[in-house]
Amino acid sequence: MRKMLRSLISVFIAAGVLIPISANAAPNLIEVQGRVRDLQEQATTAAEGAQEAKVTLAKLNKTLVTVQQEASQQGASVTAMNKLIGAIAADQYKSGPLSKSLELLFSSDPSLYLSTAGSLEAVTRKKSADLKKFSVATQRLDATSLTVADKLSLVKAAEVRFRKQLAIANSKLDEAEALLAKLTAAERERLAKLNDDEENADQQRSLADAGKYGSLSGRGGAAIKYALAQIGDRYVFGADGLTTWDCSGLTMRAFSAAGVSLPHSSRAQYKYGKAIAKKDLQPGDLVFFGKPISHVAIYLSPDRMLHAPRSGSRVKIANMNMGKKPYIGARRL
Repeated sequence: MRKMLRSLISVFIAAGVLIPISANAAPNLIEVQGRVRDLQEQATTAAEGAQEAKVTLAKLNKTLVTVQQEASQQGASVTAMNKLIGAIAADQYKSGPLSKSLELLFSSDPSLYLSTAGSLEAVTRKKSADLKKFSVATQRLDATSLTVADKLSLVKAAEVRFRKQLAIANSKLDEAEALLAKLTAAERERLAKLNDDEENADQQRSLADAGKYGSLSGRGGAAIKYALAQIGDRYVFGADGLTTWDCSGLTMRAFSAAGVSLPHSSRAQYKYGKAIAKKDLQPGDLVFFGKPISHVAIYLSPDRMLHAPRSGSRVKIANMNMGKKPYIGARRL
């Protein structure tokens, strides 16, 4: 039941999809259509926000591990130096109230003083240098320890943000399902069939159009070729292949096949490459939508793009109208 309800959500995304429904259908269907569409957009935005938080979290964790390793090494160094300083202190205690140099100065054998003074001065200089090294090492360890604490705090904040965004995405889908559950079984079956018919028609058109773009060369061409092979695969939040995808998961894998490493987040991907004006778009450019950015697709030709649209839908070639999600910009990798 839950699976079927989730598959129904995308029915409400395409404008006018409810027109073919019988006039005897429940009068609140249009209201449900608008509300579910809005919830779906909110869920997608939240899910991409979760992906951004996930990418940030991974980077912070990597930095944290590096800093923790540095702190561990510095701690070992300070421990070793601490033993040395302890030896210096013990030696100073054993020397008594008079320093070694004064003891030699007042000894009965002046030649002993002259012969030993040089080496004694060298030992003193070394002890002074050791003390300075210990002081510097201790200061560095203190600073690194503060950095570890700071990074750990950022990691915890990123974890909270990730869980919060993911919870929002799932709650929006659950709310949409609750609305759909109020429909009759016959209405749900009708909507499911309309959805399947629409997706099948989109897939056939996409496969027919795919031949126009499969021979493109260069980095963008390689990414397009990879993404074209995924036409018909289902959209799933957070998925990056090999049979299910979200929007940034598809573009990440497509450009990985072209030799470009991208994070799994539409907002993070917007920071890569070179900004391109809409009038200068070329096949293979990444195009972004939403405020904040919550969708990314691969540009093919004027008003045509290749993308993983939304829950309940499939990878397809479509026009560049994302409804409430405005076009934001493009990047060339």
